[in-house]
Amino acid sequence: MKKQGFFITLEGNEGCGKSTQIHLLGDLLRKKGYPVLATREPGGTTVGDKIRKVLLDPKHRISPLTETLLYMASRAQLVEETILPKLKKGTIVICDRWLDATVAYQGYAGGLHVKWIKELGQVATQGLRPDLSLYLDLPVSVGLSRAKDRRKADRVERKSLTYHENVRQGYLKISKEEPYRFRRLSIGSDETVAHVHERIKAEVERVLSRR
Repeated sequence: MKKQGFFITLEGNEGCGKSTQIHLLGDLLRKKGYPVLATREPGGTTVGDKIRKVLLDPKHRISPLTETLLYMASRAQLVEETILPKLKKGTIVICDRWLDATVAYQGYAGGLHVKWIKELGQVATQGLRPDLSLYLDLPVSVGLSRAKDRRKADRVERKSLTYHENVRQGYLKISKEEPYRFRRLSIGSDETVAHVHERIKAEVERVLSRR
């Protein structure tokens, strides 16, 4: 797909610090003079934010298939309404999660056919692919503990440790299949926010320099 901007996504299990790192990366790139939009999945639009509330509400029991279709609906709206217009204007778009999350969570961990999810994702994203995806690989148990300490656990965070370990294995499979685009950053449980930021900065600058 032809685009003028640059598309970066961050992935990771619960509590890995994606939101903090996206904020820091956005500030860094703006200081360097780049136009930047930070957004998230599910959400990022009026429709998407409503879907997000349904997906994360612990009161709901939602099957992996229903989850997938809801995530894809939110993603399709975000691409059409926000991401593509910004990329066409030359903006760097940073997104908290992307299609890789659905492959990992609903596919590898949820038991749905990965190939089908990818095919459906091609339609929902209009063929849009990130220029760079970074997977923050913090130990699963550490991340879940952090997420639950910060606030009341949402529906996804309440799933079993085994489920979240399977999500991680899914992400690792993606990193092996697409090592050029999908970069795994192993994060130590005692690693500082500042150090992780420097590692992300290096990855982003490496790719941006090749434009």
